[in-house]
Amino acid sequence: MSLVKLAGGTVYDPANGVHGEPLDLWLDGGKVVAPPADGHADRVYDLTGLVVMPGGVDLHAHVAGPKVNVARRLRPEDRRGHPFPRTDLLRSGTVGSTPTTFATGYLYAGLGYTTVFDAAIPPLGARHAHEEFHDTPVIDKGFLVLVGNNHYALDQIARGERDRLRGFLGWLLHAARGYGLKAVNPGGVETWKQGRNGLAGLDDEVPGFGVTPRAVVRELAAAADDFGLPHPLHIHCNRLGMPGNWATTLDTMRAVDGRRGHFTHIQFHSYGGGPDDQDTFRSRVPDLAEYVNAHPNLTVDVGQVLFGDTTSMTGDGPLGHYLHKVLGRKWFNGDIECEAGCGIVPIEYKEKSLVHALQWAIGLEWYLLVDDPWRVAMSTDHPNGGSFLAYPEICALLMSRDYRREVLKRLPEKLRGRCVLPDLDREYTLSEIAVITRAGPARILGLPHKGHLGVGADADVTVYTPGPDLRSMFELPRYVFKTGELVAEQGEVRAVPFGPTLATRPAYDPGVLPHVRDWFEGAYSLSLDNYPVGDEYTQHGETVVPTRGVR
Repeated sequence: MSLVKLAGGTVYDPANGVHGEPLDLWLDGGKVVAPPADGHADRVYDLTGLVVMPGGVDLHAHVAGPKVNVARRLRPEDRRGHPFPRTDLLRSGTVGSTPTTFATGYLYAGLGYTTVFDAAIPPLGARHAHEEFHDTPVIDKGFLVLVGNNHYALDQIARGERDRLRGFLGWLLHAARGYGLKAVNPGGVETWKQGRNGLAGLDDEVPGFGVTPRAVVRELAAAADDFGLPHPLHIHCNRLGMPGNWATTLDTMRAVDGRRGHFTHIQFHSYGGGPDDQDTFRSRVPDLAEYVNAHPNLTVDVGQVLFGDTTSMTGDGPLGHYLHKVLGRKWFNGDIECEAGCGIVPIEYKEKSLVHALQWAIGLEWYLLVDDPWRVAMSTDHPNGGSFLAYPEICALLMSRDYRREVLKRLPEKLRGRCVLPDLDREYTLSEIAVITRAGPARILGLPHKGHLGVGADADVTVYTPGPDLRSMFELPRYVFKTGELVAEQGEVRAVPFGPTLATRPAYDPGVLPHVRDWFEGAYSLSLDNYPVGDEYTQHGETVVPTRGVR
C-alpha cells in the first residue's frame, strides 16, 4: 500500500489526549505510522479546516444472522421505495430499517463507521452470521454469542460446576468463532419457551433447571472475567420495556458482584411506574446513572429511540410477543433449540405518544447524566430504537441543548413532570462525541487497535466538514479511510475492501468435551461434529483479539 499523508486536519483523538489540534497523520500498510524521515508521501490530502476522528465503532447493532434475515422477509413494505441501486462498483440492495448485507456495509462506511458488532447470535445461527459477514463489505465485524438461556450452561450453573461451565463457554466461543458472551433476559426466555409468562424477578427459578437469573448473571460475568475476554458479559436485563423495570436493572447491576458488566440498550431498562399503568410511567435514569457513576466496573450503551417507523427484533422472545399484543401488528417468533429465542414486530415511535416521547427523553438522559463519557456508548440498538443512520441526529441533540428544547416543544406536555431532560443543560463537545462513538466503544470492546489514531492503530479515519448544521456534518463525512484506503467521499462509496471478522480464542480445558458431547448428542437435533463453524466461513480473513489473561 502507498504512504498517505492526511495534512493539517483538526484532530480529535481523545484516547491519546488530542482534543482539536492541527496535526498530520501518516497511513501505511493499513496502520497509522510515524512520519517518515524524508517527509515524502505517495498521496497527500489537505485537510485544513476539517475535523478528523478515528473511524466509528458500533458495539451493539443487529446486522446479520437468522433474525435479521427473517425481518427482511417479514417486512417487504419497509423496503419498497428504498432501493440501493447497483453501479459498476456496488451491488444492489435495499435500505429500510433492516438493510441488505451489501447495503449495510456501504451505508456504515458512508456514515464514517468502520467497525460494527452484531449483539446477539445463537451458536446454531453462527454459520448464517458468518455467511452474511462474507457479504458485508468494508467494515470489520464480530458478534456476541447468546448464552443466557443455553440449556447446558443453565445445568452447570445449577449444579455449581464452574469449571465445566467455563470449559463449555470457551469451547463455544471457538465453535461459533464469536467474540464475547451475551445474556438476554437470562432464564426468562427459557421460561417463556415453556409456555409460562416469564420471570418477575432475579430470584425466581427457571422451571426445570433450579437456577435463578441472578445466578446466571453472576456466573457468566465471572466466567467472562476469568477468561480475560476483551469485552465483559454483555447484559440485556430481564423485563425489558416493562414499567417499573428499573428496579430489576439495578438489582442486575448489583448481581455482577463487582465483576465487569456491560449493560446494553439501557434506555429500555430504565422505567418507573406500575404494570400496564401509563399514569405512573416515568424515567428512573437519575437513580440508575448514580449507581453507574459510582461503579467503574459497569458500562452502558443507550439504545436511543428516534421517532419514526422501524423494526423491533430481539433475542427476547417474550418481549416480541408482548409488543405484538400491544401494537396489534404482525409478529414472528423463533425458538432455537436448547439455546435461545427471538421475536420480531414492526413498530412506529410517535411524537404524540407520551410513552414514546418518554423513551426518547430517557435515552438522552443517559448520555447527559453519566459523568464519564468513556462509559456510555452511542447506540440505537439498531434497528430497535431506530436505524444506525440516525446517529447524526443523536450527535446534534447531544451537542445543542437549544435543539433538544425545540424537539421537546413538540412532545406531550405531560412529559415534563416525568423526566429530568428539560432541566439538563449539558452539551457534548466534539471530543466527547469522539469518545462515545469511537474511542469509548473500542475500549469497552477491548480493541486496542481501534478507536484512536496513535501509531500502530488501524488506519480507519473519518473526516468531517464542520458547520452550524451538526446533523448534516455527521451525516456526510468528507472522507472515510478504511485501513488507509479511501472508501467513501461525501457519502459516495469509492472502494469496497472486505474487513475481517473479529473473534476471541480463550484457553479452556478440553477435558470437559466428553461430558459436553454426551449431553449434546442426547439433546440436539444435529451431531456435535457438525456444530462448530469451519475455516471456510471466514474467507475474507479473521482477526483474533487476545484475551487479557486468566485471573
